[in-house]
Amino acid sequence: MNFFREARTLISENIRDYGMYIALFAIILTFSVMTDGLFMSSRNISNLIDSAGYIAVLAVGMTLVIVIRHIDLSVGFVAGFLGAIVAIMLTKAGMPMLIVIPLILILGIVVGLFNGLLVAQIGIPSFVATLAGMLIFRGALLQVTEKTGTIIIQDDAFNAIGNGYIPSLLEVGGLHVLSLLVGLLGILYLIYSEIKTRRNKVKYGFEVTSFGIFILKLVFISSIVAYITWILAGYNGFSWTVIIMLLVVIVYHFLTTKTVLGRHIYAVGSNPEAAHLSGMNVKKITYIVFGSMGMLAALSGILFTSRLQSATTTAGTLFELDAIAAAYVGGVSSAGGVGKVTGAIIGAIVMASLTSGMNLLGVGISYQYMIRGGVLAGAVIFDVMTRKKR
Repeated sequence: MNFFREARTLISENIRDYGMYIALFAIILTFSVMTDGLFMSSRNISNLIDSAGYIAVLAVGMTLVIVIRHIDLSVGFVAGFLGAIVAIMLTKAGMPMLIVIPLILILGIVVGLFNGLLVAQIGIPSFVATLAGMLIFRGALLQVTEKTGTIIIQDDAFNAIGNGYIPSLLEVGGLHVLSLLVGLLGILYLIYSEIKTRRNKVKYGFEVTSFGIFILKLVFISSIVAYITWILAGYNGFSWTVIIMLLVVIVYHFLTTKTVLGRHIYAVGSNPEAAHLSGMNVKKITYIVFGSMGMLAALSGILFTSRLQSATTTAGTLFELDAIAAAYVGGVSSAGGVGKVTGAIIGAIVMASLTSGMNLLGVGISYQYMIRGGVLAGAVIFDVMTRKKR
């Protein structure tokens, strides 16, 4: 009884952290039943995660922007425009992919730093500054694609980023061994990270959950990762999109939880005035976060352009709203100072799961927009209510 009481208390006190996982589990269970298991098929799960990739990458950057109490509405058409520039460089200029991708990422950082300049140095509200950027890059996208329209990319190596899979060194029972090994390494890293974090908390006298609850949490999360790995290994294995998404999560999770920069970002988001009085350079943090957002917008544009194998005049439309929705569903707070990178990824998968499930059920696009809007509203209401409870 004590075990279940502690589990219930743990969930209720950390409902912001666990709520998104509960919601994802409920969505998966519901659509699996309603589609007679088709939702959890290898092909559908693989397509679902791949389709969420470019939004998930944006959501990671958007989470940090919202954490420091700002917003970036320009990221959608920045991604679309830079994706078009990639297509032009590869097709018209004939430049090699290994040169094009770093150049585009650097260009994305420059765009983000310019937004940071407008917000931090000049003092323009981020909503207005990035709204202007959205309009500028919308026009820039139309300008570069005006004469040609859709630009088809025939670079197989580049197109593999959005459509290819990691090589299968060996297949056992129809399962890709390399993908299984990647999943196993991910589980081992997760267990190691959780154990190390728990030991550090115990070392410095912080409160930790009971050992039974800790083991239950590890088993539950590891089981989910193992099951998804098994599903994907039975299809084509992990896609390059998934690998890139995982690398982004690992890097940003480390930066936000293990570094001084990460602590400063959350301190600025919690109370900018107090952070400034404590000696933190708030303007510098703003530059870094917006520069990071620009780089991730460039990466999102690369992933989307590669997935379509072309650049289109409408690329980037509503990307920023999908990223904001994923960030809020993932647990970021509108008041700033609260939000996790891992939550942003889960939020993106939740929104992608809703879309995928409704498509399988034949739900009309008009109702899909209404339902997704309702989910976003619910996430924000949930945020407000949990803050009031605290």
